[in-house]
Amino acid sequence: MSDFAEINLDGKSYKMPLVVGTEDEKAIDISKLRSESGFVTLDPGYKNTGATQSAITFLDGEEGILRYRGYPIEQLAEKSSFIEVAYLLIYGSLPTAQELEDFSNRIKRHTLVNEDMRKILDGFPYTAHPMGILSALVSSLTAFYPESLNPNQTKDEVDLTIVRLLAKISTIAAWSYKNSIGHPVIYPKNSLDYCSNFMHMMFAYPTETYEVNPIVIDALNKLLILHADHEQNCSTSTVRLVGSANASLYSSVSAGISALWGPLHGGANQAVIEMLEEIKADGGDSKKFIAKAKDKNDPFRLMGFGHRVYKNFDPRAKIIKKSADDVLSALGIKDPILDIAKELEEAALTDPYFVDRKLYPNVDFYSGIIYQALGIPTNMFTVMFALGRMPGWIAQWKELRENKEPIGRPRQIYVGEKERDYVSIEKR
Repeated sequence: MSDFAEINLDGKSYKMPLVVGTEDEKAIDISKLRSESGFVTLDPGYKNTGATQSAITFLDGEEGILRYRGYPIEQLAEKSSFIEVAYLLIYGSLPTAQELEDFSNRIKRHTLVNEDMRKILDGFPYTAHPMGILSALVSSLTAFYPESLNPNQTKDEVDLTIVRLLAKISTIAAWSYKNSIGHPVIYPKNSLDYCSNFMHMMFAYPTETYEVNPIVIDALNKLLILHADHEQNCSTSTVRLVGSANASLYSSVSAGISALWGPLHGGANQAVIEMLEEIKADGGDSKKFIAKAKDKNDPFRLMGFGHRVYKNFDPRAKIIKKSADDVLSALGIKDPILDIAKELEEAALTDPYFVDRKLYPNVDFYSGIIYQALGIPTNMFTVMFALGRMPGWIAQWKELRENKEPIGRPRQIYVGEKERDYVSIEKR
């Protein structure tokens, strides 16, 4: 294979270097195309455009492969913890026992947030969406830690900024939930591990002790690991684009949270529960809605089946299916919503219509079921997504800064009016 691609434009030939990734992904480097030829490429949605070379996550949608720093997601979900995976994504290697202990302890020491942040929280009405609160409070961290605004932070200063964000995001997320139900906030308990501490802040009351269920914590660990990074999606690209302007980590992640809030990105697991609620309200006949999903003339679509990236199967769904079964069994929940979900799952896994089209349940389907079983309301589903995605966003921001990548500046093809003269208002 040649080491360049030849592009012919207006009778001239331009040689563009070929780039090959470690997993044999191939790209044409067009970074000099405009300066040499005057042309730009048009790629709505950036579906065919590589914005960066990254060493963090490898995703192959056709083969159903997801790896963090080279490690298969299946191995990490089975053997690792969320905090260990966070360290791997951010720093590039699995930590030693001492490194993991030190990292975990540093995070525990920074779980408290400044009391003035409660004043900001109190300013939100109980109707405020938890994602809006999350984005605002993460952005406000720049006010409490103004040194984070310095684009020339030392390595130790960057590490402290990272630890603070990982530590405080769980407190802020849990407090956004407490605000939405009008309950007093619960302070972190540093004797607990990361996931147990989060569940404690979510569901404990000042009047009674919250008992941590190890099966629930195991499922939450897996869910956060499975969502920790997913290559250059909308929110991750947002974090990198904002970060490319030398914006602080807190500002960049706040922007990522807002991107994730969009229903086309982070709302898939919420859409699953809303679909199940719709089926329940209609009488609970899952077979009727399976038939509707098969009818090409019916606008109804099953939420949580198939995936826009994974064309075969979602490797994360295989992992979390068992956790969903374990949680439902351990908690002994009797909920018609979950019964409907199991019926849809059975149909998707056995019905030739779904099997032939590879419309398997994806990670959003199972995560929605688990969150529903844990009593987490649907308006908190995307917050849970953001909590899991935090290490990936941090790693991507950190990589961008370390690589000294230029500020992002997409081009456009202008299709508006040509030059015209201003017309005074009385003549319009």
